[in-house]
Amino acid sequence: MQTPLSWLAGRYSLDTRAVRLAALVSVVASIAIIVTGGIVRVTGSGLGCTDWPMCTGETLAPTAEMGLHGAIEFGNRLLTGALSAVVGWVIITARLQKEPVPSVLRGAWAQFWIVVLNAIVGGVTVWMRLSPYVVAAHFLAATLLLTAAVYTWHAACADAGAEGDAPATGAPLPPARCRSLSAALVAVTAVLVVVGTLATGSGPHAGDSSDVQRMPFDWTVVTVVHGVLAAAVLALTCCLLAALPREGFGAARGKTVLFLAVVLAQGAVGLVQSLTGLPSLAVVLHLLGSALVWVGVLQVHLTLKRPDPGAALPLAGAAPYSAPDEAART
Repeated sequence: MQTPLSWLAGRYSLDTRAVRLAALVSVVASIAIIVTGGIVRVTGSGLGCTDWPMCTGETLAPTAEMGLHGAIEFGNRLLTGALSAVVGWVIITARLQKEPVPSVLRGAWAQFWIVVLNAIVGGVTVWMRLSPYVVAAHFLAATLLLTAAVYTWHAACADAGAEGDAPATGAPLPPARCRSLSAALVAVTAVLVVVGTLATGSGPHAGDSSDVQRMPFDWTVVTVVHGVLAAAVLALTCCLLAALPREGFGAARGKTVLFLAVVLAQGAVGLVQSLTGLPSLAVVLHLLGSALVWVGVLQVHLTLKRPDPGAALPLAGAAPYSAPDEAART
């Protein structure tokens, strides 16, 4: 049975630049939805619209009496609509390639279903009157969307050779130790993000009034654990950078250095906000940093899962490169 997309694909095609641009825009939009969600919370606008999917029981949009809080919350909902349009465009551009790439299509459709999930969780957040557990789930769903967006972007760029010429047959894989370190880095960063939601849920910014319940954790203890995990991420990043060969792995080393810089900047913002009583601007910047940290660690990990496009190929007749065997060293 022919679908509208297959009908379009039979008549039109788009070049790889279209899908790369659409995928990049979806990454930016996914980051924006995280940041605007933080703005809703720190401005106390979480219940600016008192119902969902309508803003009130009678109106879709906020009324003048609802003031700035209603406008901020409704603006965040409108951004979800814009995000849906962007994801739809990613799906269309991926399908209208002359030779559609399965990984790009999978990532694009995953984004669609996660947007649906995130909208539902957002509605439950309003119905549950900003329960901190549901708010945390809403943030994690947004982070899951960002994960799918980064995966799609990376797959689109890798297929098109956007980060250099596509790796030829025989290009070396990064050493196994580096790939293991990157997997551990993703795992610890994921725990760091989850613990960050506990710090948020037990902190002062409830999203509306002070009557909204908070998580029953000691904020100071959770913050210290969060800081220890951040230090672990920093240490793992340094270990990975030291383990990566200096020759032939420029893309992987470059992304690791950039990720290290983002982690250091995020740590500085986190320290400032903890010492200054969590000012709203610092909280929003920390949320932006959280999204950038997650994008960075995924980029490092995805780059290390395949041959480095900047890696030098072995000379004709020479034995192909392989990582030194750890057992042989000892």
